[in-house]
Amino acid sequence: MGEWTFCVPCLFGVEGLAGEELRRMEARDVRVENGRVWFSGGPELLARANLRLRTGERVLLCLGRFPAASFEALFQGVSALPLEDWIPRDGRFPVKGHSLDSALHSVPDCQAIIKKAAAGRLGRKYGLQWLPETGALYQLQFAIRHDTAEIFLDTSGAGLHKRGYRAVGNEAPLRETLAAGLVTLARYRGKGIFADPFCGSGTIAIEAALAARNQAPGLRRQFAAESWPAVPPAVWQREREAARALEFRGEYRILASDVDPACVALAEANARKAGVDRLIRFSAADACRLALPAEPGTLVSNPPYGERMMERRQAQQLTERLGRHLRELPAWKLGFLSAEPEFERYFGRRADKRRKLYNGMIQCNFYQFLGEAVRR
Repeated sequence: MGEWTFCVPCLFGVEGLAGEELRRMEARDVRVENGRVWFSGGPELLARANLRLRTGERVLLCLGRFPAASFEALFQGVSALPLEDWIPRDGRFPVKGHSLDSALHSVPDCQAIIKKAAAGRLGRKYGLQWLPETGALYQLQFAIRHDTAEIFLDTSGAGLHKRGYRAVGNEAPLRETLAAGLVTLARYRGKGIFADPFCGSGTIAIEAALAARNQAPGLRRQFAAESWPAVPPAVWQREREAARALEFRGEYRILASDVDPACVALAEANARKAGVDRLIRFSAADACRLALPAEPGTLVSNPPYGERMMERRQAQQLTERLGRHLRELPAWKLGFLSAEPEFERYFGRRADKRRKLYNGMIQCNFYQFLGEAVRR
């Protein structure tokens, strides 16, 4: 089948991080766009990206791209794709996707057209009038933008943010891929102290532990393409072994705390599922009174900001108290994800760096304060 083209959807703001990850995996032709990253490779890269990506949402295999300003053009474009190279006679191929700024704006109608065209193509190739769809899943996805259709196969199955360690979350969980992005932006690689004083269900601390150990986040789960003949089991086995060989073994100082003991208990349970509970020290504590070591460290957190868990004024008061408390740690690097537009004013300091990110549908900023040790 030659070189394959892949697309990795990302949360807005972390595309560049995902692109750098893919380059380190030796992916070819890496190209970063708003909300997604393209790359090329073979079955090894397909498995490697699924297993190791920290900031990508899923790995999509691009089957084709063509103009689609009408339903007839969409039908003919899908009918021309070599779907039989991927989908066997008993494969299940549901269809989902989206359309933006295009003449074909009805997503249900696009789904129906693509399903009909795919079924017709596969039926002709396999000599069947009715396709059983009783086998492995081959999720078809489409993206129609500016009257151009892109057709994909989803190689991941469940989104890559579903690492397998968080069966349940707290009231306002942070997506694992975003937490990994925050850890990456803070440049934490396992050296020094790392702390999250609003740990919630533990996502940031767990992602920091996975990054410190260099543990592939997908090692504890399965992927849709593992049942595809085009990606033999030996490929997955080799890539899993290669990922484990890259892991570090050491002692790490990762601190996670929350004022709610129930959150702390949940975070500990999630850390056990992730296999990193021995790397993190959990405690129930008020973030504004928490005693942290005076030596330089890295603090990354997602404090309440009023739109989700607390009234906005309460969150602002909490930010003021937190800012006063953390002035006692001038050597620490600090990073806060917040949707509060006046976070810096309430915190009492201007951030050295700001980066626009999205927590679900909520537009946030990641405010970074570099600390005196870094500025020198």
